[in-house]
Amino acid sequence: MQQRILKKTLLLIMVSVAHFATFASQQDYANESIEEPQSQLTEPALSEEEQFQQWAEQTLESLTPITGTVEIADAGATLEVPEQYYFLGQKDARIVLEDIWGNPPSESVLGMLLPAGLTPFDEESWAVTIEFSNDGYVSDEDAADIDYQELLTQLQQDTQDANEQRVAAGYPAMTLLGWASKPFYDQASNKLHWAKEFSVEGYEQNTLNYNIRVLGRKGVLVLNFIAGMEQKTTIDSELENVLAMAEFDQGSRYADFNPEIDEVAAYGVGALVAGKVLAKSGFIAAAIMFLKKFGVFIVLGIGALFKKLWSRKTKSEDLS
Repeated sequence: MQQRILKKTLLLIMVSVAHFATFASQQDYANESIEEPQSQLTEPALSEEEQFQQWAEQTLESLTPITGTVEIADAGATLEVPEQYYFLGQKDARIVLEDIWGNPPSESVLGMLLPAGLTPFDEESWAVTIEFSNDGYVSDEDAADIDYQELLTQLQQDTQDANEQRVAAGYPAMTLLGWASKPFYDQASNKLHWAKEFSVEGYEQNTLNYNIRVLGRKGVLVLNFIAGMEQKTTIDSELENVLAMAEFDQGSRYADFNPEIDEVAAYGVGALVAGKVLAKSGFIAAAIMFLKKFGVFIVLGIGALFKKLWSRKTKSEDLS
């Protein structure tokens, strides 16, 4: 009798142990199932440099570089962009100017040119912004009579006066140091160009502001180089290429002006150099200009990435 009771007791103990072992293994499996996805979801936090790298790559991926014939419909003009450059449309240009280079917002920019093989993040990069002022036909009768030294003095004062508004808007003060290249007007092509050198508060390198104006029947095509003073030699060598790219379409050219029906601008060539058109477009006199935001440049393989994207996209896409 006692042996039967002992056997039953041992059997119950064995069954209980088996149940416990089964429960324990199920519980362990359940715990592993819960912990596994948590470990998969938990990733180490990115450093600031890694976050910037990720943002830069995503930003470059979103840009659409274009070569060939680019119609600037709002201006009645055409750009013939050779393969050693690329064009970015209005949306992409604002991303570069505002998000990457930290400039004030502007809706007047229609696009921009950059040198092929360089990204907006590369320290040696430069750009040409493109805008259009539709104030009408600008007479060039005053071009030969302008006192450019007197004009420079006025521009320097305008720049100083505008600094209060710049600083209040959160942007650094600027000082116009002088002409980097004196104004020159080509009466045959109706193209005007000049360059100014600025120092910017908080930046070691001076900034080159190289300007081109192409006169047309109904207004002026506005092209501005953005570069550092140390790049002036490069910009000087690129000037003729950029001048050759921009032309008004037939019917919108300077020679197509009809005094009987066309509007005439209230200013001449001197005012173009003085920056009055920029002031009307929403810039603060001559002092609100686009700057490269030195210090944002990185060398973490983004150049190679962009070259790959650029070579792929420019072969198949046009500006609509």
